[in-house]
Amino acid sequence: MTDTFYVTTAIAYPNGEPHIGHAYEMITTDAIARWARLEGKETFFLTGTDEHGIKMVQTAAAQGMTPRELADRNAARFKDLAAALNISNDDFIRTTEQRHHASTQEIWKRMSASNNSDIYQSTYSGWYSVRDEAYFDESELTDGPDGKKLAPSGAEVSWVEEPSYFFRLSAYQDRLLELYEKHPEFIAPKERRNEIISFVKGGLQDLSISRTTFDWGVPVPDAPDHVMYVWIDALTNYITAIGFPDDKGAQFSKFWPADVHVIGKDIIRFHTVYWPAFLMSAGLELPKRVFAHGFLTSEGKKMSKSVGNIVDPHEQLELYGADPVRWYCLREISFGGDGDWGREKFINRNNSDLANNFGNLAQRSLSMIQKNFDGVMPEAAPTEADQAVIAEVTAAIGRMQTAMQGQLVTEATGELIAALSAANLYFADQAPWGLKADLPRMGTILATTADLVRRAAIAALAFVPEAATKMLDTLAVSEDARLLTHALAADGIPAGTHLPKPEPVFKKFELPKTNA
Repeated sequence: MTDTFYVTTAIAYPNGEPHIGHAYEMITTDAIARWARLEGKETFFLTGTDEHGIKMVQTAAAQGMTPRELADRNAARFKDLAAALNISNDDFIRTTEQRHHASTQEIWKRMSASNNSDIYQSTYSGWYSVRDEAYFDESELTDGPDGKKLAPSGAEVSWVEEPSYFFRLSAYQDRLLELYEKHPEFIAPKERRNEIISFVKGGLQDLSISRTTFDWGVPVPDAPDHVMYVWIDALTNYITAIGFPDDKGAQFSKFWPADVHVIGKDIIRFHTVYWPAFLMSAGLELPKRVFAHGFLTSEGKKMSKSVGNIVDPHEQLELYGADPVRWYCLREISFGGDGDWGREKFINRNNSDLANNFGNLAQRSLSMIQKNFDGVMPEAAPTEADQAVIAEVTAAIGRMQTAMQGQLVTEATGELIAALSAANLYFADQAPWGLKADLPRMGTILATTADLVRRAAIAALAFVPEAATKMLDTLAVSEDARLLTHALAADGIPAGTHLPKPEPVFKKFELPKTNA
């Protein structure tokens, strides 16, 4: 197992307010990063904003401000969302930063200087979608109202003709197909891999990589009338943040290639076709994996301003707090597939998994230690039943580790619930509240239960970090004993440990009352 880990979100396009989809990607990637830290890995977690392109120019003009003012205002809102969600990113990159301009111009120079002269100048004529920031072949378009042509996403396209630099993407078809064959783990989940292989086998056309119709972007080296097409600019952020163009430096050497890029499924083509081809051209290593998650609906319907069902993440955080929102995203929504944000499902999931299964077990067992043993961890004389439940919970946490190594977040949270369910069943079967005449046996059951809560809370640090931290504080677990190895170790909480008075860490919520 390697001792470093580098994970990224896609950088968000800040021409509008952050929405629940942005929150979802931040949360899932944060869980992956936090789990790597639990494994003791030196971890670098990157998120940020992609601030160039024609959409930023158009949005800024419509709001009576400059693109820079729009970028500054909205990037701050994405930073605020990350903080509110308790995201543990190590850096927040903005593509308007000077370090990124230097990095992007350097990768351009390396691609241009490659053996095949992968960058050349010509004239671009084709169908372009501003919303998708992508070009489309006529065969991919459909007819819309009023004679308009639409991209597969439904976005309107327009015919564009302008001088442009091109990247010789067509030269990389065989090398990309070889990559997908030799490294099937490169694209996840599997259905996304099949989609990309089919696309590449259909033939690749050279890619227009500069624009002359606007100037809000990174200037092309030695061609000041051109700015870089957004995907070279945007994708290069992943190496900018770890020190590129100093690719011999300590930070770059330590963390590149990235372990996983977490992205939305709508940008899978850019990350698994363009990005590896750019890196091959520049003579740089490729990321190990690209994981594409799905989209969210709201109460079973596509989110839309006209329908009025767009989920505001800040509103949910104000209502419920970060941990319940994080848990719903990680447990209820199958990572890699599409999911739905539903109020009733959210409340049921919180109350069942967090308040009842996790919170009540901790509160009842630790309150009994306060009441019957003056808040001091009792001695344990484990029986076969006690040892069996510890083994069962430890095995579930081991399966969590296996799942998280493949970014199977939903499966990992399911194993955490399996561990807590086993602990709850043990506590109910042993019924320590009825053993006041046998305090040694009561003490063993309570010590065993507290140890099960400790193990589960360590594992839960990746998913509900605030609540899990409070729980470990209540168990008097030291800061240096909160790694995965401690959750899997044989030792429990030492007898004689003084425990603070327990306080509930999870709330129960109710559905808003409606007038009949």
